[in-house]
Amino acid sequence: MELEQLENAIGHRFRDPLLLERALTHRSWAHEELPGRAEAEIRASDNETLEFLGDSVLGMAIAEELFRRNPEMNEGHLTLMKHRLVSMDTLAEVAVSISLGDAVRVGRGEEMTGGRKKKALLSNTVEAVIAAIFLDAGYDAARDAIYRLFDGHLREATPQSSLDYKTLLQETLQAAKLSAPAYTLVGSDGPPHERTFFVEASWEGGTARGEGRSIKAAEMSAASEALKQLSGTESPGQDV
Repeated sequence: MELEQLENAIGHRFRDPLLLERALTHRSWAHEELPGRAEAEIRASDNETLEFLGDSVLGMAIAEELFRRNPEMNEGHLTLMKHRLVSMDTLAEVAVSISLGDAVRVGRGEEMTGGRKKKALLSNTVEAVIAAIFLDAGYDAARDAIYRLFDGHLREATPQSSLDYKTLLQETLQAAKLSAPAYTLVGSDGPPHERTFFVEASWEGGTARGEGRSIKAAEMSAASEALKQLSGTESPGQDV
């Protein structure tokens, strides 16, 4: 992918393109392409320290927007939503949405092991790109880019949707020495733009159904219902 294409996808034109190049440079590439260089010089060429900065900028921008959108919400719910929005899974989804993996510079070994598709690498690169925008044009520019990139996730964020019921269900079953649950799409309804999906979660000794506007949301709903059955109470997180 050309850097100009990526800039268009991000919505920011860099005054200093070298900042973007560095944000896209994985440590594996720097080590292979800069042989014999001092460690400090390699570190100044890859994106690891940019990830550190970008993580803080991202956290601030997401916290600011959640506070603005939800002035009456308590701290526990805001924290839960923020945690989900800045998670590796969400950052990796953002990376995929702009084909960021195609632009990352990785070493040959990392390339061979599918590095461009690894969630950790993709999420770290998103943070590095955010830091690059911050250094290039300041906090307001970085914040605006974050809101564009995370717009869909921000609009869908709720305290309940931020709970990872699938992980909670798996951990609950593991604690009971049972195998992991299986999820099956059992149907869908409605026009393409307003489709509802129905998913069944099954485990040793039970089944539960859920529905949602996406298969992932329906799986979360089914896992939530399964947890209710297993605990005999409301789903975890109701009173966060």
